[in-house]
Amino acid sequence: MQAYDAQTLVLCALAEGPLHGYAVNAAIERLIGRKLGPGSLYGALTRLEAKQLIEPAGTTDAQPRQRPVRLTPQGRQVLERELRSMAKVAATGLASLKVDPA
Repeated sequence: MQAYDAQTLVLCALAEGPLHGYAVNAAIERLIGRKLGPGSLYGALTRLEAKQLIEPAGTTDAQPRQRPVRLTPQGRQVLERELRSMAKVAATGLASLKVDPA
C-alpha cells in the first residue's frame, strides 16, 4: 500500500540540486523503486512552480529543450516541515507496533 505524494517526491528529488523532468523521475525511481507517470510528474512540477516552491534554474547549452528546476527557499522549508511530520508519524507508528525503526 505504499502511496507517495508526487509533490513531496519531486521536492525530495530536487533537494540535492537542480534537475530537469527526466532526471527528477530517475531520482524518484532510485528513492522508491518506481517512476511517476508523466501526468503525475509534470502535474506535480506545474503545481509546485505555481506555489513558488520550485523555480526554473536555466537551461544547459547541451540540452536547451530540457528545463531544469530547483527548490526555492520556501520549497526547502516546506519539504523540511513535511519530512519532519512524516518522520514523527513513522516513529509513533513503529513505536506503537513495538518494532525497531531501523
